[in-house]
Amino acid sequence: MSRPAVLVARAVFPEVLERLSRHFEVEANPDDSAWSREELLARLAGKSGLFATGSVQVDAALLEACPQLRVVANMAVGYNNLDIPAFNARGVLATNTPEVLTETTADFGFGLMLAAARRMSEAERYLRAGEWKRWRYDTLTGTDVHGATLGILGMGRIGQAIARRGALGFGMKVIYHNRSRLPAEQEAPIGARWVDKATLLAEADHLVLVLPYSPESHHAIGAAELAAMKPTATLTNVARGGIVDDRALIAALREQRIAAAALDVYEGEPAFDPGFLELPNVVLTPHIASATVATRRAMAELAADNLIAALTGGTPPTPVNPEVLARR
Repeated sequence: MSRPAVLVARAVFPEVLERLSRHFEVEANPDDSAWSREELLARLAGKSGLFATGSVQVDAALLEACPQLRVVANMAVGYNNLDIPAFNARGVLATNTPEVLTETTADFGFGLMLAAARRMSEAERYLRAGEWKRWRYDTLTGTDVHGATLGILGMGRIGQAIARRGALGFGMKVIYHNRSRLPAEQEAPIGARWVDKATLLAEADHLVLVLPYSPESHHAIGAAELAAMKPTATLTNVARGGIVDDRALIAALREQRIAAAALDVYEGEPAFDPGFLELPNVVLTPHIASATVATRRAMAELAADNLIAALTGGTPPTPVNPEVLARR
């Protein structure tokens, strides 16, 4: 009996490929080549599984063109690159990699917030450019984080982890807005307070975005929301590009209507608006919030766990659309 064939669309740890090869006929992409849509379709022909990342778009047209495809294992916690209604309509399973990146992403998000508040990137550029000649009382003065009000938009696992860092490590007052309020036993240890979105924007000294991307959250932070923030506030986005209207943010930063921003994600990434490069008051990183060796390895292994279970009769540990499993 022949083994299922799977496609690994992006470069991944060699040991993960070796593990997959014990179960499947594997076509890999060790050079991390940028496949066109047409090449991806050609390579998926006859494949039962796809090991994907957030940069690989799987929509209704692709699923229709690849009728043998049974599972897409996304090496990411977000899955806005997957058309889940189309997956459900065709009975294709989608999986993701939650939890394994929570603490690492929270570390990075909190670090970005600190960098924006204390102007760390700007200070490094100042020093490297040879501009540091003497001490002055107001050189690169920023805003305090300890004791300030931390606002969190989206309060899932990563949001809660950032809240803990702020409340327990920095004595911050934590307010948040989420579609659903946390149970009291989760709010109490960190003193988190649910507020409406308008209050969140008005009261936060440091606003961190950790909500999932969806059509409903597209441009959740736009010109009107930025205008509602304090002029001394900072904005940090470690969620997804598209949640922030990047052009509106550039204008607000240029006009100093908010103090600073820190971004790990962008609209249309890896392309991004070059207007950001002209601004001193923004910290820019290339979507690396989960980028530690241990965490990326855990993400890859969980994606492999899902792919192996789905195609060998097991139960995938983290399905996105588990209702598909019940129909098999």
